[in-house]
Amino acid sequence: MPTLPLPVILLLSGSLRAGSSNETVLRTAQAAAPSRVRTVLYEGLADLPHFNPDRDADPLPDPVAGLRAAIAGAAGVLICTPEYAGTLPGSFKNLLDWTVGGTEICDKPVAWVNAAAPGRGQGAEATLRTVLGYTGADIRDAACARIPVDRSTVAADGTITDEAVRARLAQILTLLADEG
Repeated sequence: MPTLPLPVILLLSGSLRAGSSNETVLRTAQAAAPSRVRTVLYEGLADLPHFNPDRDADPLPDPVAGLRAAIAGAAGVLICTPEYAGTLPGSFKNLLDWTVGGTEICDKPVAWVNAAAPGRGQGAEATLRTVLGYTGADIRDAACARIPVDRSTVAADGTITDEAVRARLAQILTLLADEG
C-alpha cells in the first residue's frame, strides 16, 4: 500500500529581522512538528517586488510565482508577524497583496500566532483577519493563538525550550493539517 505524502504547513514570518520573536516561534513550530506533518519555512519575503497590479499577470515575477507555488503546495498556512504602527509591517502586507490576485490561498486553512507581549499585537491580528478575508483564506480560529516569547526560554538554536509552548505549536500544526 503506497504511503500518503505528509501534509505540508507553510510557515510565513512577517518579520525581516533575523532572530525575531516571530522567526523564533516558527522555528520552534518546525522543531515541535508532529511526525505526521511537514513544515516549510518561507524565506522569500525580502525578495518580493513591490505589489503592482500591472505585474499581477502571467508571467508573474519569479519571487511571486515561488510564493504562490509554496502556498498552492501547502495543506495549510501558519503566520507569525509583528505589529508595526498598529498594523502589519509593510513588507508582509506586500506579501499578502500578492496573494489577492491568485486563488492559491482561497479556502486554504490559515492561522496565526501572535508572539507580542501581552496587550500588544491586536492591530496586526485585526489586519490579518481583514486581508485574509479578501483572499478567501479559511481562517481557523481554533488554531490562532497568542504565545508571547520569553527570551529566557530561547535556546542557542533559536527555538523555545518551554514544553507547553512546543506542545501548543504542535497542536496548532495538527489542527491546520487535519482540517486541510
